[in-house]
Amino acid sequence: MIWRRIRELLGGGEGRGRDPDAIWLYVQCAHCGAPLAVRADRRYDLNPEEDGSGYVLIKEIMDDRCFRLMRAEVHLDAAYRIVARTLEGGRFLSPEEYARLTGSTAEGRAP
Repeated sequence: MIWRRIRELLGGGEGRGRDPDAIWLYVQCAHCGAPLAVRADRRYDLNPEEDGSGYVLIKEIMDDRCFRLMRAEVHLDAAYRIVARTLEGGRFLSPEEYARLTGSTAEGRAP
């Protein structure tokens, strides 16, 4: 029981799709092609927009192949739905593309 909870807190295992505070980004490095699933926590990783319309997430991401830095900027509305996003050094993937590239299941919220 405790090991399952630890896996869930670290973003893995069967709890990944049920984490209400997780915002999942699926990205692919433009240099080496490595696909990554990146978890952001809406309680700690989001900053309010200056005009009060929602939130902004700025996340620096590094893969484990070429170690090139990618920078994601994601704008969300007040209901935590993604309204705009940019990624320097890579491209966003759909959960299905991520699953196909990794041979695993991509759970969580689609970017």
